[in-house]
Amino acid sequence: MGRLASYVAKALLEGEQVHVVNAEKAIVSGTKHSVFREYIEKRQLNHERKGPFYPRMPHLMFKRSVRGMIPYQTPRGRAAFKRLRVDIGMPAGAGTPEIVEQAQMVSGTIHVTLGDISRELGAKF
Repeated sequence: MGRLASYVAKALLEGEQVHVVNAEKAIVSGTKHSVFREYIEKRQLNHERKGPFYPRMPHLMFKRSVRGMIPYQTPRGRAAFKRLRVDIGMPAGAGTPEIVEQAQMVSGTIHVTLGDISRELGAKF
């Protein structure tokens, strides 16, 4: 997910419109146990009513990771972030997606999908 997110962040800052589909199939490298533990611990660090609030849905998790890679508190970063669109699944009329070769995972790497992480955190999609 991080490789794709960094590619997307750079494209956004260069002024491109980016539409990411099948966000639930994005891959996070690591064992299932270690990745789940990391996300669960991050959600437990905060106050449940005061925040910071971390998303559970896969498309929002991806957007949050991209947001961390752009200067979203500046006007340039906010404008870039508004050009990002992330969807779960393949929406009707989206056209043929472009595959980012730089974000390909080496085969045989232990990984977990964002959809699996979301379900572990309690998301229903």
